[in-house]
Amino acid sequence: MVRGIRGATTVDHNDATEIREATQELLQMILSENALCTEDLVSAIFTVTSDLDADFPASSARQIGWELVPLLCATEIPVPSGLSRCIRVLLHVNTTSCQSEIRHVFLRNAMALRKDLVRQDNNS
Repeated sequence: MVRGIRGATTVDHNDATEIREATQELLQMILSENALCTEDLVSAIFTVTSDLDADFPASSARQIGWELVPLLCATEIPVPSGLSRCIRVLLHVNTTSCQSEIRHVFLRNAMALRKDLVRQDNNS
């Protein structure tokens, strides 16, 4: 069965290294929290806020072994009150987990986006 998993994180600066490290941390935590491997991934859609243009999150995913996973990057809608310097991802995965078992991961300032999905035991 295909399920969607949400995740987001933030960075302090529009810096390629910072974007890469934060993206990789987020993706690895999503896989770990959901007991998934790269073979389980169907596709990933990344968005970044308009203040992040130093690197593509998809490049960060490829660096950790997601070379065969279809990846897409886009810019988030620039809502004036929206969270700045934010990287979001929607993963489509093959899993036997039911919807209520899926663990969505929100790190750093992105925890404010979906307080209803944040689990204190898996976020820093």
